[in-house]
Amino acid sequence: MEMLTIGAFARASRLSPKALRLYDELELLRPARVDPETGYRYYAPEQLEQARLVAWLRRLGMPLADIREVRALEPAAAAREIRAFWARIESETATRRDLAAFLVDHLSRTVPAVQTVPTVPTAPRKDTTMLELRYSALSDTGLVRPANQDTAYAGTRVLAVADGFGSGGAPASSAAVEALKFLDHEPLPAGGVLNLLEDAVQGATQAVQEVAGSTAETGTTLTAMVWTGSQLALVHIGDSRAYLLRDGDLFQITHDHTMVQSMLDEGRLTPEEATTHPQRTLLLKALLGNEPSPVPDLRLHDALAGDRYLLCSDGLSAVVSENTIKETLTAAPAPAEAVRALVASANDSGSPDNVSCVVADLVNTEAQ
Repeated sequence: MEMLTIGAFARASRLSPKALRLYDELELLRPARVDPETGYRYYAPEQLEQARLVAWLRRLGMPLADIREVRALEPAAAAREIRAFWARIESETATRRDLAAFLVDHLSRTVPAVQTVPTVPTAPRKDTTMLELRYSALSDTGLVRPANQDTAYAGTRVLAVADGFGSGGAPASSAAVEALKFLDHEPLPAGGVLNLLEDAVQGATQAVQEVAGSTAETGTTLTAMVWTGSQLALVHIGDSRAYLLRDGDLFQITHDHTMVQSMLDEGRLTPEEATTHPQRTLLLKALLGNEPSPVPDLRLHDALAGDRYLLCSDGLSAVVSENTIKETLTAAPAPAEAVRALVASANDSGSPDNVSCVVADLVNTEAQ
């Protein structure tokens, strides 16, 4: 079959001649023949499919190094890698979207520093809802572990669960939560509580490192929320979880930082396979004794009267189904009863791990 010149091949593949020359230099898409005297490149028609794949992957924004690997794979394996790449892009986009939403909300609410017209104090508007946080925390050793390495805390502003692991797991989880407790009492900055939370994670990491003594196998997860008076700010690292019960529906509002969850996101595992996978407890993110602080998940959640939040270690979520969690949260009239019922459910299921829960309700005080 007759060879295509670089110009004809560029038109057919929708790649520019400049791009084709670059891909040749990078050994990403080599021409079928190069004229030894003129250096002119010629391509075989059967190379068009590879060239179009490269063009499509570039439109996805895939780096050239990754494209080289994908192009060398069989179609099924290449499809898995593309799915995994796009899952990472969607995850990164979601994080940027949350940050953008926060910035838009923050800047929209910003009050000018100088007011040219004097203001007169007025009574609260009738449509302003006064919300109060009511809470309870409970941590239990469970039925199998010899000691409790979890820490659960609920205060006037701060809700937190940390699941320690390794030889110093208990002091590590305690130190991480202690590093956040100052938020219960300090004034929240006008610049945004998310920045303060990110700084607090740095402090939590340092605290974990001090108690762990740079021991690689020691660390902790951290899932916490801070009540601002109108919103709840979330910080999340690891596989402890936060749930929201709203209008009878239960939503998981954190994303597990585990190897198995990443494989689920990439389509490499089914939910059924994930429950029995040998690496289901392997963490991709945690506060460790010998590493810098990881980038946490940070976001703001608008609060509504009647919302009920649950923070828990995987000692609950790994053995108690979401349906049971939903039913328990719905049935319990108060947070203290909810945490006791949830721990009891975990113990009824064998409690192979420590179990920690924080339940908090947002209550309209004007309706009482």
